[in-house]
Amino acid sequence: MEVDTVVLDVDGVLVDVADSYRRAVVETVARRHGGGPPRAAIQPLKNAGGFNNDWLVTDALTLYTLARRAGYDADPDAFGAAVADAGGGLDGVHATLSAALGADYPGLRDRWEPDAVRATFQAIYLGAELYREIEGGTPPAETDGLIHDEPVLVSQATIQRLTDDYPVCVLTGRPAAEAEIALDRVGLDVPDRRRFTMDDWEAGKPDPDALVTLAERTDADRVAFAGDTLDDVRTAVNAERVDDRTYHGVGVLTGGLTGETGREAFADAGAASVVDAVDDLPDLLA
Repeated sequence: MEVDTVVLDVDGVLVDVADSYRRAVVETVARRHGGGPPRAAIQPLKNAGGFNNDWLVTDALTLYTLARRAGYDADPDAFGAAVADAGGGLDGVHATLSAALGADYPGLRDRWEPDAVRATFQAIYLGAELYREIEGGTPPAETDGLIHDEPVLVSQATIQRLTDDYPVCVLTGRPAAEAEIALDRVGLDVPDRRRFTMDDWEAGKPDPDALVTLAERTDADRVAFAGDTLDDVRTAVNAERVDDRTYHGVGVLTGGLTGETGREAFADAGAASVVDAVDDLPDLLA
């Protein structure tokens, strides 16, 4: 696979977020509603597409939890599949639950309170100290912060090889401040003009605009984008549909998708290749 620019996702590729972002999703719903979905409910939504960040996943699982209490009986896999069939993202969630609950859904939706969901999530994820620093104001919960529980998934040798051989870019659904914390943790220095975060790009993955812009900024003809979700691969597929350059989506099996099932899901989404971990990327590209 010959490329001249490498683009990396952050979560599930450079750092392990199983006990940070994903745990924060479940704990936010539990804290606000006295019980929430199992962590296994997250991946079906990720596979459905349209959930570029975990605030959106938390919103979706808040609505799912409320809907279950109102009589909606689909299990997490069936819910995720229904959301995918409805187009993915929160629009797909609203369409799915509205169809199932009918006239009861507007009242249920009023109990969602997305601003309060976001504030609770950030307090749990960042911890009180970082919440005050990054978000401002008083956190709704005093916690130590799960952001400190993110093991590094990439070796310094891999970072050195990639940065020696290619312009390396970052494309992530994280807010800029949280992306900076993760990049500092893994020791990857990426110039501002070679990174896109939630703060830079409203549409989010799988919209291809940010990936195409990074290719333009690095004068690339052939781009590899490595990510741990199907939307990462779909972003590369969509970029190739709108741009003359070649884009290779590379699935990485250190996020929610693992094993042979994960390989098949990535392949079905259009992945050019699948690797067990980002440390396998330099040899794949060489």
